[in-house]
Amino acid sequence: MTILEGCQGKPQIKIMEKTCPQCGHEVEIFSIDTQAVCEHCGFVIYNDTLNCVQWCKYARQCVGDEMYEAMLKIAQQKKEKEAADRREREKKAS
Repeated sequence: MTILEGCQGKPQIKIMEKTCPQCGHEVEIFSIDTQAVCEHCGFVIYNDTLNCVQWCKYARQCVGDEMYEAMLKIAQQKKEKEAADRREREKKAS
């Protein structure tokens, strides 16, 4: 399943590697895929790095105002949590 089904935007497609949380195996996932299956253990890994509202100029038109605002809020919360987690790791390392 890809994010591009019915999408009007043209994202830059990249291959990313994610670590399977179940077995630790590296899994390749395209930036436009919503999920990938670990070839080692079968665990479903979701692409949580980006959502279309962060890069697509048609996102609001495509998903609607309410969903667009909700997705932006979730993306911002995720960004803030990652920054806080990074600061905590740096604090523990020093």
